[in-house]
Amino acid sequence: MLKFIEYPKCSTCKKAKKYLDDLGLEHSDRHIVEEKLNKEELLALYKKSGLPLKRFFNTSGLKYKELKLKDKLAQMSEDEQLTLLASDGMLVKRPIIETDNKVLVGFKPAEYDLLK
Repeated sequence: MLKFIEYPKCSTCKKAKKYLDDLGLEHSDRHIVEEKLNKEELLALYKKSGLPLKRFFNTSGLKYKELKLKDKLAQMSEDEQLTLLASDGMLVKRPIIETDNKVLVGFKPAEYDLLK
C-alpha cells in the first residue's frame, strides 16, 4: 500500500488523491501538519527519492517566503535543512508518495501512472 503524505486543504493534494483513487491504488493518508515528518523520516524519504533536498521545500508556501528561504537554503547544511523541514509541515512540498522502492514529491500524473 502507498503512503500518501498530504495537507488535506491543499488543492494539489486533493487532485492527487482523486487521481490515485481513479487509478484504483490503495493508500494510507497522513496529515503533514497534524503528524509532522521527523528529521529521520525526512532523511529517509530524501535518500530514497534521489531528488535534491531543495525539492522537498514548498517554495510557493507563505512560510517559505516569510522566512526568506530562497536566499538562505544554499548556505544551510543538509542537516539544518532537514531540521527546518521537520519543524513545520507547511514547509514541506506535498503531496509525497512513498512506495516500497520510490518516493514521489508533488503531483505529476505521468509519474503516478507508473505506480500501477
